[in-house]
Amino acid sequence: MEWKLVKSDYLFDDLWFTVRKDTCMRGDGKIIDPYYVYEFPDWVTAVAMTKAGEFIFERQYRHASGLTLMEIPGGCVDTEDKDLESAIARELREETGYQFESFEYLGKTSANPSTHNNWMHFYLARGGEKIAAQSLDANEEIEIHLLSIDDVKSLLKKKMRFCKACMLLHCFMHCPNWVN
Repeated sequence: MEWKLVKSDYLFDDLWFTVRKDTCMRGDGKIIDPYYVYEFPDWVTAVAMTKAGEFIFERQYRHASGLTLMEIPGGCVDTEDKDLESAIARELREETGYQFESFEYLGKTSANPSTHNNWMHFYLARGGEKIAAQSLDANEEIEIHLLSIDDVKSLLKKKMRFCKACMLLHCFMHCPNWVN
């Protein structure tokens, strides 16, 4: 079922986003043209918990969707990051001002495997302690919310607008010992 890449042309190349137009051949010989691929750097995100056992959520406006969302922290892996764990530690420091004692890799998923070429890597960050003020990018405006497990469950029951919440729900279902 795998396709053969016949030709690829870059249509747009910018800091966080690249678009290419591919011509592909399916296994049965059928030519697919055009097939657009959106290239992004990999992303990291974390279910982040303070030393007191609170979950760190971010509230921010997302222009593409036109929504203000509650999210778990995360962002792009930068070329300067030595590895994925360094990337999530940096993102957490920048966006929340917290430093963490430990990180546990939970896995990865693709935001949209039909058009995106990157991965979203998930972590559990434990033992967070506030060490600094936020150091946000020019396009970021983020409110930090510290929530108890009951607060998080209540928000989920109210069907609040969440981004990246599916992984958090998965974590609650499969990792109940996090909050002990």
